[in-house]
Amino acid sequence: MNTTRLSFEFFPPKTADGIEKLRETRGQLAKYNPEFFSVTFGAGGSTRDRTMDTVLEIQKEGFQAAPHISCISSSKEEISHLLQAYQAQGIKRLVALRGDVPSGEVSSGDFRYAVELVEFIRAETGDQFHIEVAAYPEFHPEARTPTADLLNLKRKVDAGATSAITQYFYNADAYFRFLDQCEIAGIDIPIVPGIMPIYNITQLARFSSICGAEIPRWLRMRLEEYAEDMPSLRAFGVDVVSELCETLQTWGVPSLHFYTLNRSGIISNIIENISE
Repeated sequence: MNTTRLSFEFFPPKTADGIEKLRETRGQLAKYNPEFFSVTFGAGGSTRDRTMDTVLEIQKEGFQAAPHISCISSSKEEISHLLQAYQAQGIKRLVALRGDVPSGEVSSGDFRYAVELVEFIRAETGDQFHIEVAAYPEFHPEARTPTADLLNLKRKVDAGATSAITQYFYNADAYFRFLDQCEIAGIDIPIVPGIMPIYNITQLARFSSICGAEIPRWLRMRLEEYAEDMPSLRAFGVDVVSELCETLQTWGVPSLHFYTLNRSGIISNIIENISE
């Protein structure tokens, strides 16, 4: 029986129907005894209240919840109040990110980079929180060089990050090479692979162009071939992602973090495959 730990990322719903759908999704994924559920934070803090509402509901259900905190366009006072609120509610884990600048706006606020946010959280709260940060096996799209990107992760670790979750990838070798480079750089925190299920090629291509994740040519061409046959595309995607997860498990990854898009069906199929 597979004993790899699992965690799942959600986004805060906008509507009553979305809230009910997420509750159903959460119930279906809860049977896998996740280490935690994380909840994203919109560009410039645009989902701040909905993120907190979702986090507190998850916690009331008896699960560990990890709110994302992105610092772009936020003041130190705003982040301080947010940290105090999460402390008061007994939240123990945070995902600390720079975040995206809202469309049409110029970056503002007291923070420029995630490392500054990590430093601030540690200065404000000491060791109260387990702090997750982002890592990029195929490099952040704004990174000047691979070395600069690796050093940025090292700065976040030195500032107090507890562990890291990677951007999704479909090339396991990219992750393993990244781990080797982290070891050389003295980065010794757990680096958890982020896993993105495949729902459709248009959506995946859009996400990947934004975040810098590579869709290998062989995979893109097969997905494009299946584009009009959604059941076959998703069945193929389940096979591809299941094989990726099995490879990662074979090499002893600490856990797997699934980007759910608030859906459970395909992820359940993948988990059942890798648990056999």
